Amino acid sequence: MMPESALTLFVAIPLLTAGLLIAVASRTRLVLTVLFAVLVVQLSAAIATVAWVSDGSVVVHQVALWAPGVAIPFVLDMFSALMLTVTSLLTLTCAAFAVAAGEAFKRFYPPLVLLVTAGVNGALLTGDLFNFFVFVEVMLLPSYGLMIITRSGRASVAGVAASRLYISVNLLASTILLIGVALIYGLTGTVNIAELHGAASENTGVAVATALVLFALAIKAAVVPVHGWLARAYPKMSPAVTAMFSGLHTKIAIYAIYRIYAVIFDGDSRYLWVGVVVFSATMLIGVLGAVGEAAPRSILAFHMVSQIGYILLGVALFGPLGLTAGIFYLLHHMIVKAALFLAIGAIEVRYGPRRLGQLSGLAKTEPLIAVAFFASAMSLAGIPPFSGFVAKLSLIIAALDAGQIVAAAVAVAVSILTLLSMLKIWTGIFLGEPTATDSRTLPEGMNPAYSDAPGIPDGRDLTGSGAADTGTATATAAATTSTAAATAAPTDTAIANATDAAAAGPPDTVMVPPGRRIGLALAAPSLVLAAVTLTLGLGGQLLLELSGTAAANLYDPTGYVQAVLG
Repeated sequence: MMPESALTLFVAIPLLTAGLLIAVASRTRLVLTVLFAVLVVQLSAAIATVAWVSDGSVVVHQVALWAPGVAIPFVLDMFSALMLTVTSLLTLTCAAFAVAAGEAFKRFYPPLVLLVTAGVNGALLTGDLFNFFVFVEVMLLPSYGLMIITRSGRASVAGVAASRLYISVNLLASTILLIGVALIYGLTGTVNIAELHGAASENTGVAVATALVLFALAIKAAVVPVHGWLARAYPKMSPAVTAMFSGLHTKIAIYAIYRIYAVIFDGDSRYLWVGVVVFSATMLIGVLGAVGEAAPRSILAFHMVSQIGYILLGVALFGPLGLTAGIFYLLHHMIVKAALFLAIGAIEVRYGPRRLGQLSGLAKTEPLIAVAFFASAMSLAGIPPFSGFVAKLSLIIAALDAGQIVAAAVAVAVSILTLLSMLKIWTGIFLGEPTATDSRTLPEGMNPAYSDAPGIPDGRDLTGSGAADTGTATATAAATTSTAAATAAPTDTAIANATDAAAAGPPDTVMVPPGRRIGLALAAPSLVLAAVTLTLGLGGQLLLELSGTAAANLYDPTGYVQAVLG
């Protein structure tokens, strides 16, 4: 088998493995072992692809060995290799978190994750617009299943509404995307990206059709003014799913925007001002939206919108510096945002969903999560020595170099507001004295007595039966005692006491004393990603060089086009 043909394995292996795992879905331990084996092998292979194209080369495989222009091309360059590596890392860490949180034990969770992985890999590697649409749908359909099966307890009205919104918006965007692809095919007779090189800059009709495709991708990427769905939907998903989606779904759309504008529009400078205006507005409106939120995940969701504006500003500054900064920012943001969602998710798993002010002092009781959140938050705000500093500084320099002074000023202002928002979460959850927890707000199925603090019993039970059994046993014991007392001494006093007890209703709410509840397994995924962002900050030169190689292929796509067309 030729090395180039190995590119198809990034789709074939997860797809075929997912089908096999469905047949043995009841064997949880085996299924999870296979899931992690596939994800680890994929991450290793993705890292190898970075070395494969480190010289700036483009690797192409024409599927089924049909002639170029007829076959579906799988194309690997530095941009797609870097994206493969980071998406593989995020999928692996989010799956590890899902195991620690108990979400991965849901039936069909592993095969659905592999189906999502196959769709993501295909979307990153295909050189064909229609097949990009197909792979996006392969990614989205199992995502809808993940949203449903990982929901804990009975679905709330808000949760159902958020899921309906997420699905509806993505179906609408996919429909617009398909219409745009059909128009391009009708006008040009091809959907091969390489064959469409420069077509939008030469033909107004093709430019309009391609703009429709970009609009659909902007919806999927949550660009202002079509961003509201993300801020409403993401906070209602389970923690592991939120983190995984944050690093995959919107970022695939951003990747496609970079690729399509670079190749089909050939970086046409006539339309770049539109991007500068829209993406600067996305930066600003996203961060302002976070101001009015009180739930940590809602704040992070709005900041995700804001950071998408930063990333896409790179393509609007179309040039070697702008593209390099944008690609670096994209990779950095995927890692940091997932780390933040995982850190807050770990808190929700053990303490239940919280608004700011309902929980405090976690820096003392949960030091691991405190470190992971603080490092990731500082990176998001652009504080050295984390990767966010390198990303934002590079983007601001690129904006100034392109003469976009207003965009650079907006980037600086938004960075300050981002820092204030991260400090808002930090002071609202992590600072202060640890407080007792109202047991009514704990996650469903968790024994209120659970804590890692010395002397407190461990009542964890993933099925929730432990908590229910404890409550049933207590009630049964109380009833038995009352019956025995009434039988032994049926006096007026006993009858009166029994009546008063019945009228009083259930006992007072249990207040759980402060103590460590988040173990290493639950904290490790966010800690790993926080360590990665620190490493990228301290050794940012390597990633900047790789991003520069990727940017060179976008700025001058001639090599990409020639490799695909032979």
